[in-house]
Amino acid sequence: MNENRNLDEPELIELMEQSKDIHSDAMRRTRGDINDLINNVAPATERPEERKEEAAEFTKKRSEILGAASNGLGILGVTGLGAAMLALFSKPAFASSNTDIQILQTAASIENLAVATYQTALTLPFIGGSSANPVVKAFAQTTMKQHQEHAQAFNAAITALGGKQQNNPDPVLLKVVESAKPSLTSPSQVVNLALELEQGAAETYVANVAALSEARAIDVTSSILGVEAQHVAILTAVSALLSAGAPQLITLPPPAAQLPAAAGSIGFPNAFYPTNKARPQTEGAVK
Repeated sequence: MNENRNLDEPELIELMEQSKDIHSDAMRRTRGDINDLINNVAPATERPEERKEEAAEFTKKRSEILGAASNGLGILGVTGLGAAMLALFSKPAFASSNTDIQILQTAASIENLAVATYQTALTLPFIGGSSANPVVKAFAQTTMKQHQEHAQAFNAAITALGGKQQNNPDPVLLKVVESAKPSLTSPSQVVNLALELEQGAAETYVANVAALSEARAIDVTSSILGVEAQHVAILTAVSALLSAGAPQLITLPPPAAQLPAAAGSIGFPNAFYPTNKARPQTEGAVK
């Protein structure tokens, strides 16, 4: 077998099937969690004592966070998600709102944006047109479908909690994508845009797992998080090789002697997932 040959169609199809299996496992777990959510979450009027306890716990945590921030302890930091959360917690009305619903609505808006972005990519000749590699085109279509299912899962969880579904894209990230469209003139630029969105989604869900209070909403988010992290790892490796002008190194098996030293870890640059690119909890909430 020639180790320096390009990735052929059967092997990439096999990788796509593996990706589908991971996604299917995650969505199977998600569907079960949503069913449990529907069966176990009752309206607020049916659980007045539990709602009082939740409100008291929220008020306590809110006071601790605001106090720590004002004393310079840096629990949230002063930029990015930290600043957004601090501003959010500073609003008195926030204590009476359903935080989990807002978080899930933002997650759904991120998935809606991902779907729209892959749809745009598939209109480009080198991704979804006549000059596109048919396997790469199928990969983009598969990934887009996964994001559609993620959005559906988040919206199902929102409905189970009594909230309004979010069917629009994240308004802030939408501006980023719209601004980037004129510059999408090569596969590398498309990959980098997709990577930016996937990384933001994964980091947002890491932050959300810690912020959500309903156990099954946490399970739904963490199940989808794993798929987003897989997307990030693949796109990071592909982006690095494209940026280095070495698309010929994207082969199976890889030409180990020709790969840069960082090849073994490029897809997993952090021991712990960062959250500095996480989106604010209410950014995509339904107004």
